Amino acid sequence: MKQISLLTLLLAASSYVFTQDKGGTFAGEIMDKQCAQMGSHDNMMKTEGAKDAKECTLACVKNGGSFVLFDPQTKKVYRIDDEKKVREYAGERVQITGDYDKDADVLHIKTITRAQ
Repeated sequence: MKQISLLTLLLAASSYVFTQDKGGTFAGEIMDKQCAQMGSHDNMMKTEGAKDAKECTLACVKNGGSFVLFDPQTKKVYRIDDEKKVREYAGERVQITGDYDKDADVLHIKTITRAQ
């Protein structure tokens, strides 16, 4: 009986660890969700009449989109917890330190800097 209780406790503890936030550094471009899902601003820039990635991102967000971080290497789109923190970086490559909550699928930003 003790073995079953110990096994149950270990399984519960391991599932707790895996659902916790994953802290680290994340790199990519601050985009709007729609362009990020397409992996490019090309189509939307034509539609919005935007001259660059920043104009495109801001126009799409103004029209109801949301800011995300797009990692072009992994093709991962990270939802952002506080969009006010990233507005000034629209259309730019950045490096973010923060925590990624896998269950909520959201990136909690601690710091953000322009990528070199």
